[in-house]
Amino acid sequence: MQAQLIRRRARRRLGFGLIALAMSLGAGSPSFAYTAYVTNERDNTVSVVDLGKMQTVKTIQVGQRPRGIVISPDGKFLYICAGDDDIVQIVDTTTQEVVGDLPSGPDPELLALNKTGDLLYLSNENDALVTIIDVKERKALAQIPVGVEPEGMGVSPDGRIVVNTSETTNMAHFIDTEKHEVVANVLVDSRPRYAEWKSDGSEVWVSAEVGGTVSVIDPVKHVVIGKITFSVPGLRSEAIQPVGIRFTKDGKLGFVALGPANRIAVVDAQTHQVEKYLLVGQRVWQLAFTPDQKYLISTNGVSNDISIIDVSDLKVVKSVQVGSFPWGVAVSPE
Repeated sequence: MQAQLIRRRARRRLGFGLIALAMSLGAGSPSFAYTAYVTNERDNTVSVVDLGKMQTVKTIQVGQRPRGIVISPDGKFLYICAGDDDIVQIVDTTTQEVVGDLPSGPDPELLALNKTGDLLYLSNENDALVTIIDVKERKALAQIPVGVEPEGMGVSPDGRIVVNTSETTNMAHFIDTEKHEVVANVLVDSRPRYAEWKSDGSEVWVSAEVGGTVSVIDPVKHVVIGKITFSVPGLRSEAIQPVGIRFTKDGKLGFVALGPANRIAVVDAQTHQVEKYLLVGQRVWQLAFTPDQKYLISTNGVSNDISIIDVSDLKVVKSVQVGSFPWGVAVSPE
């Protein structure tokens, strides 16, 4: 009798242990899937991609020639540059409908939010201006003259400086966000398209589409301290056209979209050396991480799809069809 009682207690303890183990394993699994929003330049839509299912689940009709896209820090709103309509449209992510617009100025191209989500910085390509918008009040606070054909917008981690790239002037313009004025201009290679800060603020990387390089800029001294070059066996150098850039949070890796080279370069962010090239869709434009940085997403303009890359394995795990000529991408924060 005593032996049976001991065995029953042992089985009960084992059962509780298995339940606890199952709960602890489940605790590390995400309870939700992130959503990616992709602007499709040719058919004036935004594709809604469920990253758990890895498929497009909805298409939102927006303004003409949508390109730049960002999402508010709370994930409630998308801000989309409708370039040919001269507005920034606001999309409610719950209803997935356009609910308003912001006074962007002519031909908004690319945009960036500050950390708190109350200030929006965007480039007006045709007017050589950077416009600063108060999102809550829905009004423009300032317009700052920059170089010809401005595009890339990158906000510093502390929010004090915004870097804009001008495609024809071939410069990175450093803008003081309090004074609303350019405080430095840095010459880079031909047709700069994007600016991205490291999370510690130590470097700004600027991609030059025609120059085929990425300039590494010291944001304090305002000088180029290095250049990253690319070489893909079997491809002409003219086909390698850097555009979008992203860094891992730990600052160890940088990812650079190489346009018609149909590849993403994986770069050691400390040594500035290319470690690997990832083959994706045709004419890769922009990049975005999921918040946990498990996946990196690329927009592939000519193949009308996005590539989903497993960051830890550095492998493309899925291609998802979206709309016509996908350009920009933003991912929900939750």
